[in-house]
Amino acid sequence: MLIVQDVDLTPNPQALKFIVSETLLKRETRNFADKASAENDPLAKGIFEINGIVSVFYMQKFITIEKDPTISWGVIQKELISFLRKFDQSTIPAEEEIQLSSEEETILLKKINQILDQRVRPALAGDGGGLEVMALEGNLLKIKYQGACGSCPSAIRGTLVAIENLLRREVDPNIDVISA
Repeated sequence: MLIVQDVDLTPNPQALKFIVSETLLKRETRNFADKASAENDPLAKGIFEINGIVSVFYMQKFITIEKDPTISWGVIQKELISFLRKFDQSTIPAEEEIQLSSEEETILLKKINQILDQRVRPALAGDGGGLEVMALEGNLLKIKYQGACGSCPSAIRGTLVAIENLLRREVDPNIDVISA
């Protein structure tokens, strides 16, 4: 049984961050852009059963839900709270073991991820979202926003520029960051 302890606004007006009573994941993040992608995840699949849900993102102790702009939060919140109270948390799929290839273990990528872990990801999590590094090709870093950040107008441009500027200052002045 999961209890919603608090609900936070996000910069995305169509997304809310629901803080829950139990830890959902220890290190992974899970992002589902549509109902079909959630087929093998009972938590996300159940949330998508609620009318008007557009995307689901969860990690640690929160779930961020993006809704259709034509649906009211009141209806969604009531159904979500009811679903979570009945949900068996033990059905959440186990976290996968992270295995990096030798290419991914480059010094540059390690440094980038360390900075993202310390300075960027906590801020994004505070707004109900996350960030995944998709690839590093030379000096081009491809990232993917998750949760509330995935469709937030400020993430698409403003945050992207801020991340690029941070990495240029602290890692390499030639790094370019794009949203994948």
